[in-house]
Amino acid sequence: MKIGDVELEAPVLLAPMAGVTDLPYRRLVKEMGCPLVCTEMVSAKGLAYGNKKTERMLEILPVERPVSLQLFGNEPDILAKATQMVVEKSSPEIIDLNVGCPAPKIVKNGYGSALMKEPKLLGEVVKAMVEATDTTITVKIRKGWDDNNINAVEIAKIAQDNGAKAIIVHGRTREEFYTGKADWDIIRRVKESLEIPIIGNGDIFTLDDGVRMLKETGCDGVMVGRGAQGNPWLINQIAQYLKTGDKLDPPSAQERLDTAIKHLSYLVQYKGEPVGVKEMRKHASWYIKGLKNCTYAKDLLNKAETLDGMKNILEEYKDSLTDAH
Repeated sequence: MKIGDVELEAPVLLAPMAGVTDLPYRRLVKEMGCPLVCTEMVSAKGLAYGNKKTERMLEILPVERPVSLQLFGNEPDILAKATQMVVEKSSPEIIDLNVGCPAPKIVKNGYGSALMKEPKLLGEVVKAMVEATDTTITVKIRKGWDDNNINAVEIAKIAQDNGAKAIIVHGRTREEFYTGKADWDIIRRVKESLEIPIIGNGDIFTLDDGVRMLKETGCDGVMVGRGAQGNPWLINQIAQYLKTGDKLDPPSAQERLDTAIKHLSYLVQYKGEPVGVKEMRKHASWYIKGLKNCTYAKDLLNKAETLDGMKNILEEYKDSLTDAH
């Protein structure tokens, strides 16, 4: 699959997720064979005004490439400036514009999904980003603002006309957030209306879901979001199947725990012990979801304060599962 001049081994992408797709997680997923990873969304305004915390989000490791870095904002000049800064500081292969985030604190400022209500402004933003760089620009959108305003086709066309090289479509409206069932038919309609690659997003939790989305919508690629939380293997399972026709075995309980330990070490290495351990709590509970006595283990993990403490809990839990066999 090709997005602009970026060639991917398989048409499967990791979705940008706030608080999830940070550098340690992207590194982990990439090592597992993910064709394209995407960063958490980065504030264009934060970059333009020199916010150090925002700038730190631009860090990309060589092992992660190719990478898509996602910006959010709604002022063309600020997006253009932020785009140039991103290219200078981390030169990602792709820069994505967030027109999908439904979070109230993002939307109230006119960012994210709010741009679905401003087609003209969206076109100006995309144009400003495209004119600011030679880097491939993509746009991630939703089905619409709400059920009375379903305009994904219109928005996608405007983005295409202003130079976007691919559109990612999440099959839910802003009002739905992540509830209900994603509408894959809107992805099909966008695909039928545009010339550039269309990537489908929403409700891909299994290999079969990924294959079915490609088949039912005719889209060029799939983007996996929440389905990869605690299951970073999913992206490679879909990618391998599309490349070779082989179905990889799901990870064993031991593999899930070993990966959680590795993820923990990456987080602590990158963010320091207190922050890394705290942020690992949610990931750890995702990794062990559905395993025997996972509620008890989760309670212990949520109280862990140190690297060694959390690692020991994960090791002991792994041993208890091995003994049970």
